[in-house]
Amino acid sequence: MRYALLTLLLGIFVAHDSLAAGGFRDRLPEDEIIYFMLPDRFENGDPKNDRGGLKGDRLETGFDPAHKGFYHGGDLAGLIRRLDYIQALGATAIWLGPIYKNKPVQGAPGQESAGYHGYWITDFTRVDPHFGTNAEMRTFVDAAHTRGLKVYLDIITNHTADVIAYRECPARSCVFRSAADFPYSRRGGLGGESINEGFLGESVQTAENFARLKRADYAYSPFVPEAEFNAKTPAWLNDPIWYHNRGNTTFEGESITFGDFAGLDDLMTENPRVVDGFIEIYGRWIDDMGVDGFRIDTAKHVNPEFWQRFTPAMLSRAHLRGIPNFHIFGEVFTEQIDPALLARATRVDQLPSVIDFAFRAAALATVAGDKGTQEWVRLFSADDLYEGGKASGLRLPTFISNHDNGRFAHFVRKSYPAASDDEVLKRTTLAHAMLFTLRGVPVIYSGDEQGFAGDGNDQDAREDMFPSLVASYNDNRLVGTSATMARSNFDMSHPLFRSIAQLAKLRAEQPALRRGEQRLRNFGDKPGLFAVSRFDPGSGREIVIAFNTSNARLEANVEIDPHTAALKSLHGNCAKPWAPGSVRVELDAFGYVICAAE
Repeated sequence: MRYALLTLLLGIFVAHDSLAAGGFRDRLPEDEIIYFMLPDRFENGDPKNDRGGLKGDRLETGFDPAHKGFYHGGDLAGLIRRLDYIQALGATAIWLGPIYKNKPVQGAPGQESAGYHGYWITDFTRVDPHFGTNAEMRTFVDAAHTRGLKVYLDIITNHTADVIAYRECPARSCVFRSAADFPYSRRGGLGGESINEGFLGESVQTAENFARLKRADYAYSPFVPEAEFNAKTPAWLNDPIWYHNRGNTTFEGESITFGDFAGLDDLMTENPRVVDGFIEIYGRWIDDMGVDGFRIDTAKHVNPEFWQRFTPAMLSRAHLRGIPNFHIFGEVFTEQIDPALLARATRVDQLPSVIDFAFRAAALATVAGDKGTQEWVRLFSADDLYEGGKASGLRLPTFISNHDNGRFAHFVRKSYPAASDDEVLKRTTLAHAMLFTLRGVPVIYSGDEQGFAGDGNDQDAREDMFPSLVASYNDNRLVGTSATMARSNFDMSHPLFRSIAQLAKLRAEQPALRRGEQRLRNFGDKPGLFAVSRFDPGSGREIVIAFNTSNARLEANVEIDPHTAALKSLHGNCAKPWAPGSVRVELDAFGYVICAAE
């Protein structure tokens, strides 16, 4: 067993080296395999920074490793220590959750939690002391690059930490107030005094127009509490005039872009000064750290014009830094198979790419659910909608689990509470096989490779990889192992780790699985067969991939290219074509085969 594992890992390193030939910077975005983690929950390499240099209890420091909503101690030092583990899994890029300095604790009395996740930024220019220093960040990026691993930073432009308060609702539960009822030209509503004379609204996005916006009390009376008067860096962020100040979003209508996301201070990204400010902030991270891409948080809550200026500026900055394939992908959240919503962000917002939430929805519906495999057709048939067409589909980051929406195995158990541990493992393995062989760039959420299942979404899906002290984590039933979360979970012999590593090696070896055209072959209105062909972009060689999403064995004929006369197995049993253009596949329940033309 140990010899076989070492052989597997050696093969992965060889495949990784071959993919990195010519320099890791030369790899296209679609060549990557992305590993995503929240640094606080990955590995604690330096206990001295657990409290972020702060003194007091958890409400002061944010540190409480026994509570799922507070800092647990993971940091950059721990991440550097585990780079070999990430590389052994087959990942080629690391998507790092936000590492910027956060407000340590937020929330009403009795409802407090910490900024361990990184999305409550106060200082956009430095690493949060809970994670380390800017110097350690440079060390991490250099160490990753030495191994040929790219680094993608999670960035936020939609909001900052919750610092601004409104006098009308001190509990910070302010309802959204629209521009129709509370125009910029009146203080506190239609009957208020005239203010901001000559300001034509946020749709006229010129410096001259926004120079006329002098007062921010058109909807509420915003102010910065004295204790937090200079809490934010850069300093310009401390003035309420740069924010919408209209109360909490309802996630509908104009509140999607103008409302505070759960009370967080919503930036007025229509203002050219705000655009210029964020171009400088994140351009500096490219200049100083040499990072290889950005994942954009809450992208759909920001107006399209912001991205139309910001994205070209970042690509230009990266080009000047010698980073030719800088990958930018936005978060456009949906729980539906709704590729049109995602594609709109590439056409209208002109984002280079978006995270493929629709892929996750299809996987949940068909592998963790009971929908027919035609759901995948709904997804892939819409690839032409993306700016750039089907070629853009190849670089969409795809995923089945994440830190906000929960882990795939959780939804398998939710849909099939009577399922055996073996069935849960097989369904989860099948979902990963689809993730790695269908079009798109696979994203692995840290812990999935160790069988993490979680109890739900958000904090319930943010378990520690290092030994946990959280009771609701430690009672979890992991997939494919008898281990618990009370121990360190970096087991390279775990069946999911090994399966993912094998898929990563295969993907690195086969250009068709990274850059190849995908052609739909078989699908149906019930669980069962789903088959596609991928074609090598250089040679045109076909790879046939067939999946069985049902709990019964199946045999079926799959259409293939008539020129494909023989197939060799890359995974599973591959039969010889019965006739030009057809091959017979036999699949166990939740099984799959990958067959390459010889």
